[in-house]
Amino acid sequence: MKRLRRDNRRQVVYDVLLFVVLGVFVAAMGPDPFRDPAGFAMVTVPRWALAAVAVLVGRPYPLAALVLLLPLGPWRFSEGFATVDLSWLLPRRDVKILPLLPTSPFIAWYAYLTGRRMASWWPALIAFCLISLVGVVVVLGRGGDLALWVSMITAVVGTYVVPHLFGVLRRKLLQQRRQARTSAEAQARLRERARIAREMHDSLGHDLALIAVRAAGLELAPGLAPAQVKAAGELRLAAADATERLRQIIGLLREDSDAAPLAPVDEDVAELVRRAAGSGMSISLDLAPGPVPGLAAAVVQEGLTNAAKHAPGAAVTVSVAPRLVRVRNGPARSRPTARTGGLGLAGLRERVRLAGGTLTAGPAGDGFELTVTLPREGEEDPR
Repeated sequence: MKRLRRDNRRQVVYDVLLFVVLGVFVAAMGPDPFRDPAGFAMVTVPRWALAAVAVLVGRPYPLAALVLLLPLGPWRFSEGFATVDLSWLLPRRDVKILPLLPTSPFIAWYAYLTGRRMASWWPALIAFCLISLVGVVVVLGRGGDLALWVSMITAVVGTYVVPHLFGVLRRKLLQQRRQARTSAEAQARLRERARIAREMHDSLGHDLALIAVRAAGLELAPGLAPAQVKAAGELRLAAADATERLRQIIGLLREDSDAAPLAPVDEDVAELVRRAAGSGMSISLDLAPGPVPGLAAAVVQEGLTNAAKHAPGAAVTVSVAPRLVRVRNGPARSRPTARTGGLGLAGLRERVRLAGGTLTAGPAGDGFELTVTLPREGEEDPR
């Protein structure tokens, strides 16, 4: 019974109006209440009751309404959408094609709702078999003339089958639209997850690498007590462990996500170099005249982070020109603070590719070099 309740007043008003209009059309099909009150009471009043039940259950159960309205179906064959001459085939000339009754639009509407709302096909198939059986009984009861068969078949197809197929088509289109929207939302979530992963790598990974550099410097500083040296070593190892856990978390966030452009780095090159130098790294900055590339900060941050993690104590040279960014470090002076993860370089490589540039990274002499070449001065390719 709960499904028969209307969700709001608008649905109640809509169904009441639907019943009123349907009742008027049903009355038009029956005897005149003023000339034949008894016939009106015997024919029209039961039809009104049937129409009332059909409207009541039609919203949650359109197939039930369709079956209930079977007695009001297009079975008279007296009026039709078209009248054709089949004298070349039949003795009759006035064969009705797609017979119509005042209730035919209402029946077609519930047939449409059946296809629109019902995903299962077998209940509709059973109902259409029942409808066809009623049509066959009507034709046989009138003598089984071939013209009646033509009228009955077109009535079933036009009033029941075609509206139902339109409903099925509408349902399929809405399903495709929902699937497309769901897919777009899923892609947006994956891109956001990838963006979060890259931001974590760029910000937290860089800061943890600088902490490890500071701890390594304290560990080697002269004049410290053994307990202080041990504490500095534990801090360096803790920073390395945190970096490794961060790499694993980033791997989970990046799982099954599409490559998307990296978020821009808020810090400029000079600020990045200053912070890294303040943490104890030996850095020299060569900043050429001209505009700084938009990717310079991201490249420098990735290069400094990798140098701090994998080549602690190494001298680092940062070179920035309008179309070239290079970060090169010498040999490490102490044990690396993290294992190679490859996520940062992979994300940076994708961003450089989208900008139309090229990235090379690999051993250079006794150290390591990261070089990015951009196609145009100060601009990123919009692809």
